[in-house]
Amino acid sequence: MATVIALDQGTTSSRAIAFDERGTPLVVAQREFRQFYPQPGWVEHDANEIWETQRAVLQEVLARVHDVAAIGITNQRETTVLWDRETGEPVAPAIVWQDRRTAPMCDALRPHAERIRAKTGLVLDAYFSATKLRWLLERTHVDPARLAFGTIDTWLVWKLTGGRVHATDVTNASRTMLFDIHRAAWDDELLDLLGIPASVLPEVRASSAKYGETEDGIPIAGIAGDQQAALFGQRCTRAGMAKNTYGTGSFVVMQTGTRVVDSRHGLLSTIAWQLGDAPLQYALEGSIFVTGAAVQWLRDRLQLIRTAADIEPLAASVPDCGGVVLVPAFTGLGTPHWDPHARGTIVGLTLGTTAAHLARATLESIALQTVDVLDAMRHDSGIALEELRVDGGASTNDLLMQLQADLAGIPVVRTRVAETTALGAAYLAGLAAGVWETSDAIDAQWQPDRVFTPRLSVDAREAKLATWRRAVGRAKEWASSV
Repeated sequence: MATVIALDQGTTSSRAIAFDERGTPLVVAQREFRQFYPQPGWVEHDANEIWETQRAVLQEVLARVHDVAAIGITNQRETTVLWDRETGEPVAPAIVWQDRRTAPMCDALRPHAERIRAKTGLVLDAYFSATKLRWLLERTHVDPARLAFGTIDTWLVWKLTGGRVHATDVTNASRTMLFDIHRAAWDDELLDLLGIPASVLPEVRASSAKYGETEDGIPIAGIAGDQQAALFGQRCTRAGMAKNTYGTGSFVVMQTGTRVVDSRHGLLSTIAWQLGDAPLQYALEGSIFVTGAAVQWLRDRLQLIRTAADIEPLAASVPDCGGVVLVPAFTGLGTPHWDPHARGTIVGLTLGTTAAHLARATLESIALQTVDVLDAMRHDSGIALEELRVDGGASTNDLLMQLQADLAGIPVVRTRVAETTALGAAYLAGLAAGVWETSDAIDAQWQPDRVFTPRLSVDAREAKLATWRRAVGRAKEWASSV
C-alpha cells in the first residue's frame, strides 16, 4: 500500500506525518523550535533551525514506513526567508507572519491600498510577505542577483532538492501581496511599488504538481499554505463550505469555487488551490491573529494553568465569565478590523474576578472572533453557512466547540482525522503522484467525529455579541494613541 508523507511546518513546530491510501495517519514525528522576540512587535525564526527540525522529523518517519509515493508540504504562510543562492545560507532571521515591524511601511503605502487589494485580494497589512521582504532587502549587503526569496514552503523545497528547485505554489504566492490572483502571476506594478527585484522571486506552480525530487529520490508533488491545505483536507470543495483551523491563530476559510468574491468587510480573497492544469479555485479568508496563543499566554506568562489542556476544566468550573471580556489583540486585530495598533484588553474586572473567569473569557474570545469573521463572510458572499467544519489543536476542547456553536448559531462539525492540514497536503501530493485518481475519490474518506449544535437563545447570543463589540472598540488603535 502506497504511503504519502506530509511535512507540516508550523509556527512553533515542524512535523512529518505518513498517511496511507485511506487517509489514515500511520506515523507522526514532531519537534519544536525556538521563537525570538528581539523587540516589541517583532517575531523571528531561525530558518536553518526550521530546516534542521523538518529534516529530522522526515528522516524519523522515513525510517518507519515503506513505499513512499510522494511528499506534500504545508506551511506557516507569509513568514519570509531571504537567502544567498551561492551559499544556501539565510542573510537574516526569518520574519514571522505575526511580526508587526513593517506596520509604519504599510501606513506610508496607504494611498495604494485599493490598488493592492484589487490585484491581490489582500488588505494592505504588515501580516503579508511583501513589506517583510522589502525590509530585509534594505538591510542586506548581498548582491540582489545572488538572493532568493521564499515563504517557508519555498525554503524547504530548496533544501530538500539540494538547491535545484526555487518554486512555490499558487496558494503561498497569493499571500505575498505581490501576486495578481486574477492573472495568477507576479505583478510588475506591485514589484516596482515595493522596490523588489523580480529576480529574487520563485517560480509559481500548481498546488498539486510534481516539483522535483528529494536527494533520496522521493517526488515532492504537492504544496499548499496551511489554511488552504486544511480546507482541502476538510473536503470543503464546493462554494459555500467553510472550515476553521484553531492554532496559534485561527483562520476561517470559505470556498468560493472559480469566482473571486470581492470583499467589502475586511476578508481576504485568496487562491484556495489548483489541481494540475485545472482552473484555479478561490476562497474567502478571515485571519484571526491570536487564539491558541492566548491560551499559551495564560499558561506561560500569567501561569494560571500548567498545560494548555487545563484551560477547559478551569473555564468549565464557572457558569459564565462573570462580566469579563478579553480581547486578545496582542499583535493587533485581523479580520474584519485590520488594526495593527490594537492591543490586548480586558474589561469588566471586579474584585470577584477569578482565574476561572479569565480562562472562560479567553475561550469565548476565540469563539467571538470567529463569529466576527463568519458574519463578514455572510455579507460578502450572500451565502448563509449551514455548518462550520473545525480542526486544529483547540478543536479537541469540547467546551470551546460548544461555545462556538452557541455564539455562531450554526452547527460545528469536528472531523474524525484531526490532522486535516497535513492530510490536505498529503491529498494534493497523492493526486499528482497517482495515489488517488481524482479529488472526488477522496470525498468518501471524510468523516465527522462530533457535531455541536447551538443551545443559546437568539436574544442571549445577540447580547453577548453586543458586549463583545463594545470591548473590541476599547482595544482599537490603542498603540497609536500613546
